[in-house]
Amino acid sequence: MNEQIEILNSMILELRRGTMLLSVLSQLAEPQYGYYLVQKLEEKGVTIEPGTLYPLLRRLEKQGLLESNWDTNESRPRKYYLLSAAGQEIYTRLRAEWQGMVGHMEKMIHQEGGN
Repeated sequence: MNEQIEILNSMILELRRGTMLLSVLSQLAEPQYGYYLVQKLEEKGVTIEPGTLYPLLRRLEKQGLLESNWDTNESRPRKYYLLSAAGQEIYTRLRAEWQGMVGHMEKMIHQEGGN
């Protein structure tokens, strides 16, 4: 039974990893800094570790999907991230793809004998 639980937990982790990119992009229509983004996602039921988030943000910025700016007005400087125009376009397309996939999965899961 422990082996089955480990397998299930591993599969759940895979499913969550697949949604992480879309989850992050969905929150960047307005400028957000990393730690706030971690908290915001957590409030929405999406757990992401800072050690996972920051490399993802850097990669998306390098790909031109995010813009960033440092805010040094506070006692602690913060780097804010925002979807670029290209990032918004990619997010729109990914969201449409996701919605299509969810629709197909719902049909498969709810087909007779598929439960």
